[in-house]
Amino acid sequence: MKTTKLTALLAGTALALSAQMAAADGHAEEITVAYFLEWPMPFQFAKVEGMYDEALGVKVNWRSFDSGVAMSAAMASGDVHISVSQGLPPFVVATSGGQDLQIVDVAVSYADNDNCVVAEALEIDASSASELAGKKVAVPLGTAAHYGYLKQMEHFGVDPASMEIVNMNPPEGAAAIAQGAVDMACGWGGSLRRMKEHGNVLLTGDEKTALGILVFDVTSAPASFVAENSEMMAKFLKVTADANAMWADEANHAKMLPVIAKDAGMDEDATMETISTFTFPTVEEQLGEGWLGGNAQTFMKGVADVFVAAGSIDGALDTYENAVNTDGLMAIK
Repeated sequence: MKTTKLTALLAGTALALSAQMAAADGHAEEITVAYFLEWPMPFQFAKVEGMYDEALGVKVNWRSFDSGVAMSAAMASGDVHISVSQGLPPFVVATSGGQDLQIVDVAVSYADNDNCVVAEALEIDASSASELAGKKVAVPLGTAAHYGYLKQMEHFGVDPASMEIVNMNPPEGAAAIAQGAVDMACGWGGSLRRMKEHGNVLLTGDEKTALGILVFDVTSAPASFVAENSEMMAKFLKVTADANAMWADEANHAKMLPVIAKDAGMDEDATMETISTFTFPTVEEQLGEGWLGGNAQTFMKGVADVFVAAGSIDGALDTYENAVNTDGLMAIK
């Protein structure tokens, strides 16, 4: 495997911090928020209904992205102020490389909705995973899928250096495995569902969790924006938390599902199939020790160390305590 430094994907981001500061003047008349298509979440109901604009008192522009790595780059340039459901690994890559981002909430936990799929024709399963050596795999570098891939290969005793790794975002990876261009592809959401049409996963979500492969996304923002727009940030998180609470009541599903599905670019059946595998921690849960009260910071250090050992990033921070800001959640609990 030719080592690809993930920090190189974010080259120049440190130079863009001034752009972050320019965007975070505390008097924004409009903001831009990043999100994923084919990744249905309750916040999208609030997005479509204009609840964020109303609560924040500013125009909220929404931009879809293919990866959390791209979200980091957009926040570094000042093009995006908040990213909803950024994967934890790309967040860790960015902060490890010097980008001053902060986690402001846990967006979603989804062990069963991020995985690697082995091409059906190979007939490789968990008992024969060693046969993956020498195979070609599509991996979106610096993402949760990349971290999961590295940890699964470690579990199965397969050296990633023995494989040909191609950096592909999930939609590209899904197309590649369908065409037989790769032997394995890693991704999430709608792309993962399409991958599974042409292969099988090696480990289930529960099996990955048992191995310590946690899979969750965060809402993140440049630290300067969070500091200078604290009231706006708290209002944003309140709308998100309220939307999650609405979805938690099944009586609201009939009203919310069609809206979420349309906004996610999915049909209602696929939307329900996907969102049913998601968990949306409450504000109280997020502030607890299991999440932003300590465990997330420790887990980030572990993720960074795995990427360092794989030669994907140059180094890890001594601690990721400063990469979490719970002020907004504390204000609305």
